[in-house]
Amino acid sequence: MVAIIDYGVGNLFSLTSSLKAVGGDTVITGDPAVICSADKLILPGVGAFGDAAEKLEASGLRQVIIDQAHSGKPVMGICLGMQLLFEKSFEYGEHTGLGLLKGEIVPMAGSIPDTLKIPHIGWNGLHKVRDSFLLTDVRENDCVYFVHSFYGANCADSLVATAEYGKELPAIVQKGNIMGCQFHPEKSGRVGLTILKNFVFGVSR
Repeated sequence: MVAIIDYGVGNLFSLTSSLKAVGGDTVITGDPAVICSADKLILPGVGAFGDAAEKLEASGLRQVIIDQAHSGKPVMGICLGMQLLFEKSFEYGEHTGLGLLKGEIVPMAGSIPDTLKIPHIGWNGLHKVRDSFLLTDVRENDCVYFVHSFYGANCADSLVATAEYGKELPAIVQKGNIMGCQFHPEKSGRVGLTILKNFVFGVSR
């Protein structure tokens, strides 16, 4: 069973529908007992990093997620959920993340050409940096759908794939059982469904 963690932030309906479409046994929950009993976890998220981090803390789920990750359970973060996996974020201040991956979240403004719009919204091709089970049956330059204004930096330790938007930005990260997608796989058609299917049925390595 895959538990989608409900902490008041995230597009849960479309993600649940996509997981069911690939045959995943899925539950939306904020119950620590259910989260602990699940085989795999997905941390979704939209909005501001600081607000989401506060909600995780207030709900008591921050430590639950950290403990489950340290136990070896596969954890995938999506969009803001991926960003929360890192050590900290500089989105409108400085905020502490879950610290499950090395690196931090920084603004795109000042890092990409001024001619490009922020937020980065749209379809971009994936460029593989190293192998991951998440990329099984995903081809070079297959496109996925992004919506973000901040990105992961100093995260070479976990970088799996990038997407070019003025510079190569992290698109997929993975370090052992901890992984994330900056894009929205549930909005990325066949490619997104393939990645979700790989997460549900694949083996982290």
